[in-house]
Amino acid sequence: MGEFIIKKILDTSLQLFLEKGFEQTTVLDIVDNLGGLTRGAFYHHFKSKEEVLEAIFEMDFAEHNAFVKAKQAAVSNGLERMKLALKLALKKNIESEHRIAVTNMGLSLLSNPRFLAEHIKDTQKDAEQMAAIMKEGMADGSLNQGNPKVISELFMLIVNVWMMPTIFPCDREEMLAKAALIEHIFTGLGYNFIDDELVDIFIKVLDGFSN
Repeated sequence: MGEFIIKKILDTSLQLFLEKGFEQTTVLDIVDNLGGLTRGAFYHHFKSKEEVLEAIFEMDFAEHNAFVKAKQAAVSNGLERMKLALKLALKKNIESEHRIAVTNMGLSLLSNPRFLAEHIKDTQKDAEQMAAIMKEGMADGSLNQGNPKVISELFMLIVNVWMMPTIFPCDREEMLAKAALIEHIFTGLGYNFIDDELVDIFIKVLDGFSN
Protein backbone atom coordinates (compact mmCIF):
# COMPACT_ATOMS: atom_id res chain seq x y z
CA MET A 1 0.00 0.00 0.00
CA GLY A 2 2.84 2.36 0.88
CA GLU A 3 4.53 1.82 -2.49
CA PHE A 4 1.23 2.50 -4.27
CA ILE A 5 0.80 5.80 -2.42
CA ILE A 6 4.39 6.86 -3.13
CA LYS A 7 3.99 6.09 -6.84
CA LYS A 8 0.70 7.98 -6.89
CA ILE A 9 2.36 11.02 -5.31
CA LEU A 10 5.32 10.88 -7.70
CA ASP A 11 3.21 10.43 -10.84
CA THR A 12 0.77 13.18 -9.85
CA SER A 13 3.53 15.57 -8.85
CA LEU A 14 5.47 15.04 -12.07
CA GLN A 15 2.39 15.73 -14.15
CA LEU A 16 1.76 18.97 -12.25
CA PHE A 17 5.42 20.02 -12.42
CA LEU A 18 5.34 19.57 -16.19
CA GLU A 19 2.00 21.32 -16.64
CA LYS A 20 2.37 24.24 -14.20
CA GLY A 21 6.10 24.38 -13.54
CA PHE A 22 7.87 23.34 -10.37
CA GLU A 23 7.90 26.77 -8.74
CA GLN A 24 4.20 27.32 -9.43
CA THR A 25 3.10 23.95 -8.04
CA THR A 26 2.28 23.77 -4.32
CA VAL A 27 1.92 20.80 -2.00
CA LEU A 28 -1.79 21.64 -1.81
CA ASP A 29 -2.01 21.35 -5.61
CA ILE A 30 -0.48 17.90 -5.38
CA VAL A 31 -2.80 16.79 -2.56
CA ASP A 32 -5.85 18.09 -4.40
CA ASN A 33 -4.99 15.82 -7.35
CA LEU A 34 -4.26 12.64 -5.37
CA GLY A 35 -7.79 11.28 -5.69
CA GLY A 36 -8.81 11.36 -2.05
CA LEU A 37 -5.43 10.97 -0.37
CA THR A 38 -4.92 13.46 2.46
CA ARG A 39 -2.20 15.97 3.17
CA GLY A 40 -1.20 13.71 6.04
CA ALA A 41 -0.59 10.88 3.58
CA PHE A 42 1.65 13.18 1.56
CA TYR A 43 3.70 14.31 4.56
CA HIS A 44 3.99 10.75 5.83
CA HIS A 45 6.21 10.01 2.84
CA PHE A 46 7.67 13.40 1.85
CA LYS A 47 8.62 16.53 3.75
CA SER A 48 8.31 18.90 0.80
CA LYS A 49 7.78 19.17 -2.95
CA GLU A 50 11.57 19.46 -3.30
CA GLU A 51 11.93 16.02 -1.74
CA VAL A 52 9.30 14.71 -4.15
CA LEU A 53 11.21 16.09 -7.12
CA GLU A 54 14.45 14.52 -5.90
CA ALA A 55 12.62 11.17 -5.68
CA ILE A 56 11.30 11.65 -9.22
CA PHE A 57 14.81 12.22 -10.53
CA GLU A 58 16.07 9.18 -8.60
CA MET A 59 13.34 7.05 -10.16
CA ASP A 60 14.10 8.44 -13.61
CA PHE A 61 17.82 7.77 -13.10
CA ALA A 62 17.10 4.13 -12.19
CA GLU A 63 14.66 3.54 -15.06
CA HIS A 64 16.86 5.09 -17.75
CA ASN A 65 20.33 4.05 -16.59
CA ALA A 66 22.32 3.84 -19.81
CA PHE A 67 25.37 2.30 -18.13
CA VAL A 68 23.35 -0.58 -16.69
CA LYS A 69 21.76 -1.24 -20.10
CA ALA A 70 25.16 -1.11 -21.81
CA LYS A 71 26.64 -3.45 -19.19
CA GLN A 72 24.02 -6.04 -20.08
CA ALA A 73 24.49 -5.73 -23.84
CA ALA A 74 26.37 -8.25 -25.95
CA VAL A 75 29.28 -6.25 -27.40
CA SER A 76 32.80 -7.17 -28.44
CA ASN A 77 34.84 -5.14 -25.93
CA GLY A 78 34.92 -2.35 -23.37
CA LEU A 79 35.35 0.38 -25.99
CA GLU A 80 32.18 -0.69 -27.79
CA ARG A 81 30.35 -0.91 -24.47
CA MET A 82 31.46 2.62 -23.62
CA LYS A 83 30.25 3.93 -26.98
CA LEU A 84 26.90 2.20 -26.47
CA ALA A 85 26.48 3.62 -22.96
CA LEU A 86 27.12 7.20 -24.12
CA LYS A 87 24.74 6.83 -27.08
CA LEU A 88 21.99 5.38 -24.88
CA ALA A 89 22.52 8.19 -22.35
CA LEU A 90 21.93 10.78 -25.07
CA LYS A 91 19.15 8.92 -26.87
CA LYS A 92 17.03 8.67 -23.73
CA ASN A 93 16.61 12.46 -23.89
CA ILE A 94 14.88 12.35 -27.27
CA GLU A 95 12.79 9.20 -26.85
CA SER A 96 9.58 11.19 -26.43
CA GLU A 97 8.16 14.65 -25.79
CA HIS A 98 7.71 13.56 -22.18
CA ARG A 99 11.41 12.74 -21.82
CA ILE A 100 12.39 16.08 -23.36
CA ALA A 101 10.06 17.86 -20.93
CA VAL A 102 11.50 16.03 -17.90
CA THR A 103 15.06 16.74 -18.99
CA ASN A 104 14.30 20.40 -19.65
CA MET A 105 12.73 20.68 -16.20
CA GLY A 106 15.85 19.21 -14.64
CA LEU A 107 18.08 21.60 -16.57
CA SER A 108 16.01 24.61 -15.57
CA LEU A 109 16.41 23.78 -11.88
CA LEU A 110 20.22 23.59 -11.88
CA SER A 111 20.43 27.24 -10.87
CA ASN A 112 18.96 26.14 -7.53
CA PRO A 113 21.85 25.18 -5.17
CA ARG A 114 19.90 22.26 -3.72
CA PHE A 115 19.25 20.67 -7.10
CA LEU A 116 22.76 21.48 -8.30
CA ALA A 117 24.09 19.51 -5.31
CA GLU A 118 21.86 16.56 -6.26
CA HIS A 119 23.06 16.84 -9.85
CA ILE A 120 26.67 16.61 -8.67
CA LYS A 121 25.81 13.46 -6.71
CA ASP A 122 24.27 11.93 -9.86
CA THR A 123 27.41 12.94 -11.78
CA GLN A 124 29.49 10.99 -9.27
CA LYS A 125 27.25 7.94 -9.77
CA ASP A 126 27.66 8.23 -13.54
CA ALA A 127 31.45 8.44 -13.13
CA GLU A 128 31.53 5.29 -10.99
CA GLN A 129 29.59 3.33 -13.60
CA MET A 130 31.69 4.72 -16.42
CA ALA A 131 34.86 3.73 -14.56
CA ALA A 132 33.67 0.12 -14.37
CA ILE A 133 33.31 -0.01 -18.15
CA MET A 134 36.67 1.72 -18.63
CA LYS A 135 38.30 -0.97 -16.50
CA GLU A 136 36.87 -3.57 -18.85
CA GLY A 137 38.23 -1.72 -21.87
CA MET A 138 41.67 -1.36 -20.31
CA ALA A 139 41.70 -5.04 -19.42
CA ASP A 140 40.81 -6.22 -22.93
CA GLY A 141 43.10 -3.69 -24.63
CA SER A 142 40.40 -1.72 -26.44
CA LEU A 143 41.13 1.39 -24.31
CA ASN A 144 44.45 2.94 -23.32
CA GLN A 145 45.74 2.23 -19.86
CA GLY A 146 45.18 4.86 -17.19
CA ASN A 147 43.29 5.59 -14.00
CA PRO A 148 39.65 4.82 -14.87
CA LYS A 149 38.29 6.63 -11.81
CA VAL A 150 40.12 9.88 -12.59
CA ILE A 151 39.35 9.78 -16.31
CA SER A 152 35.66 9.01 -15.74
CA GLU A 153 35.30 11.75 -13.14
CA LEU A 154 36.89 14.28 -15.49
CA PHE A 155 34.66 13.27 -18.40
CA MET A 156 31.45 13.35 -16.35
CA LEU A 157 32.35 16.63 -14.69
CA ILE A 158 32.87 18.22 -18.11
CA VAL A 159 29.71 16.71 -19.64
CA ASN A 160 27.35 17.12 -16.68
CA VAL A 161 28.55 20.52 -15.45
CA TRP A 162 30.48 22.47 -18.09
CA MET A 163 28.09 21.37 -20.85
CA MET A 164 24.99 22.38 -18.88
CA PRO A 165 23.75 25.73 -20.28
CA THR A 166 21.93 26.51 -17.01
CA ILE A 167 25.30 26.49 -15.24
CA PHE A 168 27.50 27.84 -18.06
CA PRO A 169 25.24 29.77 -20.46
CA CYS A 170 26.05 29.29 -24.13
CA ASP A 171 24.37 29.28 -27.53
CA ARG A 172 24.16 26.40 -30.00
CA GLU A 173 27.41 27.33 -31.77
CA GLU A 174 29.32 27.43 -28.48
CA MET A 175 27.77 24.12 -27.40
CA LEU A 176 28.98 22.46 -30.60
CA ALA A 177 32.43 23.99 -30.05
CA LYS A 178 32.47 22.50 -26.55
CA ALA A 179 31.53 19.09 -27.92
CA ALA A 180 34.34 19.28 -30.49
CA LEU A 181 36.83 20.21 -27.77
CA ILE A 182 35.73 17.28 -25.58
CA GLU A 183 36.24 14.92 -28.52
CA HIS A 184 39.68 16.43 -29.21
CA ILE A 185 40.78 16.11 -25.57
CA PHE A 186 39.73 12.50 -24.98
CA THR A 187 40.69 11.23 -28.42
CA GLY A 188 44.08 12.85 -27.89
CA LEU A 189 44.41 10.92 -24.64
CA GLY A 190 43.65 7.71 -26.51
CA TYR A 191 40.06 7.28 -25.37
CA ASN A 192 38.30 7.37 -28.73
CA PHE A 193 34.78 6.56 -27.58
CA ILE A 194 33.30 9.66 -29.26
CA ASP A 195 32.47 8.69 -32.85
CA ASP A 196 30.44 10.28 -35.67
CA GLU A 197 27.24 8.51 -34.63
CA LEU A 198 27.51 9.87 -31.10
CA VAL A 199 28.06 13.40 -32.45
CA ASP A 200 24.98 13.04 -34.70
CA ILE A 201 22.88 11.95 -31.71
CA PHE A 202 24.18 14.88 -29.68
CA ILE A 203 23.15 17.32 -32.43
CA LYS A 204 19.65 15.79 -32.51
CA VAL A 205 19.38 16.18 -28.74
CA LEU A 206 20.57 19.77 -28.95
CA ASP A 207 18.10 20.59 -31.73
CA GLY A 208 15.30 18.86 -29.82
CA PHE A 209 15.85 21.07 -26.77
CA SER A 210 16.11 24.24 -28.85
CA ASN A 211 12.79 23.70 -30.63
